[in-house]
Amino acid sequence: MLKSYKNTVTERFLRYVQIDTQSDPDSSAQPSTEKQKDLSRVLVDELLAMGISDAELDEYGYVYATIPATSEKIVPVICFCSHVDTSPDCSGKEVKPIIHYNYQGQDLVLPDDHSQVIRCAEHPDLPAQIGNDIITASGKTLLGADNKAGVAEIMDAAYYLMTHPEIQHGKVRILFTPDEEIGRGTAKVDLEKLGADFGYTIDGETLGSLEDETFSADGVVIKITGVSQHPGFAKGKMESALKIAAEIVANLPKETLSPETTEGKEGFIHPVGISGAVEEASVSFIIRDFTEEKLHEHETFLKSIMEKVLGNYPNSKAIFEVHEQYRNMKEILDQYPHVTAYALEAIERAGIPAKQMSIRGGTDGSRLSFMGLPCPNIFAGEHAFHGKHEWVSVQDMEKAVETIVNLCCIWEEKA
Repeated sequence: MLKSYKNTVTERFLRYVQIDTQSDPDSSAQPSTEKQKDLSRVLVDELLAMGISDAELDEYGYVYATIPATSEKIVPVICFCSHVDTSPDCSGKEVKPIIHYNYQGQDLVLPDDHSQVIRCAEHPDLPAQIGNDIITASGKTLLGADNKAGVAEIMDAAYYLMTHPEIQHGKVRILFTPDEEIGRGTAKVDLEKLGADFGYTIDGETLGSLEDETFSADGVVIKITGVSQHPGFAKGKMESALKIAAEIVANLPKETLSPETTEGKEGFIHPVGISGAVEEASVSFIIRDFTEEKLHEHETFLKSIMEKVLGNYPNSKAIFEVHEQYRNMKEILDQYPHVTAYALEAIERAGIPAKQMSIRGGTDGSRLSFMGLPCPNIFAGEHAFHGKHEWVSVQDMEKAVETIVNLCCIWEEKA
């Protein structure tokens, strides 16, 4: 346990989640919403108050700050990163966080909407929280633990290190990003300015988990050109692009290759949008798997469905576009095994079993790793994110803070 530790992580978290920072995938601005900077400005003010004199918010919504080294050794510069935005999938406006003290395994009925019930039987990690204090929203919004738990934990670790200069550590960089939830978390990050050798995102779920493997991800857009005719005189002539789009989606497998039918290391093809009219329409997909080879297999299969459907529409055509999104960070992290090993040791030093895991998703760390900053993902304690049943425990957040501090010490010890 950290000695003489003043717990402020909960208080920070409760403040942060009440600031609406929802990002917007339909906005081309950077950041996508100006309100994300409302939290970022608070973070800069708090960092400056701690004595971190170089804390700054740039025009793109990134917060950079430095915890100065206390060791005379030459220690690699490490960075801790979390994102300030919350998901567009559920409202983050006027969040009312509630602490359920001394949780005893009961279902949690959220007070502002009694139809919203966090059932212990439906959340595998809840039974392990007996005796802990669970934080939820009130039933009308998400909570924002994804990723304000990580933000609060990094801030609290920074506070602890700044108020305990006797702890030996190297230079530590802090990075808070906007727009992670819409896939743009690293779009304008300045890695030269950041000046870190290795990084860790604090954006994971289960207590003790360390994720060093993510999905690889592509986006696919099928653009369809049909044949438009006046509907009163369309027999034998009209070929509706919108109906072709719907038929492509309808021909996807029902029992496999979808998010709702896969788990573990299984990938999927997921339609995320259809738009258009009779003459022109498009369908957007996300393709996910853990290897690039599997991604290409799924894309080839989807293209075969498109071609089969088009075979029934001789005067229509379609374009199949593939856009790379991110790749499995394990490809990079396997080249730097000590980065993962140190994190696992830091978790164990906090008195909890370390779990090396894969994540069925991506993080800023995926892109940062391929940009030159190897960056696995450490647990933040967030659960059921992107919805009204989101929760986090106070004790898990405290352990995340302890893990961050331990990690700073380990890098100094091993230097």
